[in-house]
Amino acid sequence: MKILLNEIEKLKNLEIKNVIDSRNKEFEKIKLSGANEIFKELCFCFMTANFSASGGIKIQSNVGDGFLTLGEEELAKKLSVLGHRFPNARAKYVVEARNKKDELIKLLTEIDDDLVLREWVVKNIKGVGMKEASHFLRNIGYKNLAIIDFHIIDLLVKHNLIEKPKNKTLTPKRYVEIENVLREISKKSGLHLGELDLYLWYLETGKVLK
Repeated sequence: MKILLNEIEKLKNLEIKNVIDSRNKEFEKIKLSGANEIFKELCFCFMTANFSASGGIKIQSNVGDGFLTLGEEELAKKLSVLGHRFPNARAKYVVEARNKKDELIKLLTEIDDDLVLREWVVKNIKGVGMKEASHFLRNIGYKNLAIIDFHIIDLLVKHNLIEKPKNKTLTPKRYVEIENVLREISKKSGLHLGELDLYLWYLETGKVLK
């Protein structure tokens, strides 16, 4: 862990820190931007599941308010044109999630516990697992959840902090186990988990996305 902590510390003294700080401020603004913007961020996280973050950003930019208004078939066609691997399934998830939108927004105003909110999102919004729920909440300003994708797993394996999972899909139990490793790194680095994710992603990919 010491080597990884040293690498993170070096990044804090580089220009990339300003980029990461700016991105975190953008996340906080989304939470204050109203129900529609929050829902569109949930849709972005639908798009990134088993797809790429850059591809999800492209789709989010192109579809925009269509996530709020388009019918399932029309949305699926648009996602297909934009190159999503699973346009029909993702369109179905988006349209079904609209039925939970008001309840979700209400909970976000009433509950400030990241773990409780994640549990509700996973249980109540079809198509969202631990990673997607964590991604969504981080992207709207919640700071204490880890987004565990293959980039993060590869980095932790490389530093001998975890064993490589046998299955691509993590069980909730295994997800929390790996998240606890990241919590330890978070404490020692002085970064909240949302920030840490961006630093680790940059170390592994050379990019800061969202």
